[in-house]
Amino acid sequence: MRLVERDYQILREIDRWRFCLSRHIKLIGGFGSQSACDRRLRLLREAGFIDRKRVIYGVPSEYYLTYKGKALLGLAHKLDKIRLEQITHDIAVLDTVMYFFLKKGIPLADILSEKQLHSLDGFGYRKHRPDFVFTKGKKKYCVEVELSPKTKERFEKNMRQNFDTYEVQHWVVPRFPAFTFRQNSTALQRDSRCPNRLIFAGFSG
Repeated sequence: MRLVERDYQILREIDRWRFCLSRHIKLIGGFGSQSACDRRLRLLREAGFIDRKRVIYGVPSEYYLTYKGKALLGLAHKLDKIRLEQITHDIAVLDTVMYFFLKKGIPLADILSEKQLHSLDGFGYRKHRPDFVFTKGKKKYCVEVELSPKTKERFEKNMRQNFDTYEVQHWVVPRFPAFTFRQNSTALQRDSRCPNRLIFAGFSG
């Protein structure tokens, strides 16, 4: 199989998000149709660079890198674990990434995933990191996808930590608990350390 730059881009994106669905890969690779995307994915599978599995019934198959795919990119020979309890959240994160990529014009190359942020932290105490971050202009943005309400204490702690590093926070939450998230942010909005740059968006999963 002759690899082209688009194939490398697909492999890199799969790696940094741990897995991708075919609908995400279609957008990442700029394919004209889903069938064209699926044909290319089949070739990459047959060449041994990627594989797929269906972890939860009703959820599309997740594509992930094989050892051969990792080696091609010069990455550590350790396969990423697809966490059963995180699949719905991780898919929602990828959907949100695609929204910022297509609708807000944020290049994928300018986006850092949570996995990449933890890698930059190195070893030691594992800090809270947003689901992904990017820089636009001179401002740093972070994006958090929360599909279930957190305790008020944990929510405020994560929000304060984000405000220490990022000028703008985007919180993508289900429509039904959005009011709770806004309530929990009231005290922070009055905090002089926290500028009024908190953006909420409803997520209907």
